[in-house]
Amino acid sequence: MQSWEELLADFRETIERSTERLLLISETQSLTSKVAGKWIPKEVIGHLVDSAANNHQRFVRSQFTDDLVFVGYQQEDWVRAQRYREEPWSQLVNLWRYYNLHLLHIMAGVPETSRTKLRQRHNLDQIAWETVKESEPVTLDFFMRDYVGHLKHHLSQIWERSS
Repeated sequence: MQSWEELLADFRETIERSTERLLLISETQSLTSKVAGKWIPKEVIGHLVDSAANNHQRFVRSQFTDDLVFVGYQQEDWVRAQRYREEPWSQLVNLWRYYNLHLLHIMAGVPETSRTKLRQRHNLDQIAWETVKESEPVTLDFFMRDYVGHLKHHLSQIWERSS
């Protein structure tokens, strides 16, 4: 497993390199997918913005609680309600970039004791990308790593569907 410092450096590199690569996708390409019935690149990036928005408050609040219990969200409804298809591609990419750079800043500032504290109560069996059994204790460190893994997973979908 990567050290915390390696994870943060990798996250920053992922944000910057992906931004460059995403901005090479044209507005027209951002509206199409090679996989019928799946989100187009604009919707995937929109979903990642939503994920950043939801996890922003989770990462901050969890520093002041003894649990990792959070409200979920209906991702399909969020993507549809925000009409990401209608937003300019470069604007969406830059929103995604800056929001994630801010999350990186937050993650880097979380005290190790808060980040590594075992939490008995959580609902990561419901809201995490890589779920954890409700009966297993978990850390904020795990949840933050899970966020980065989720982000990379969706970026790889864009590369697969738009190339």
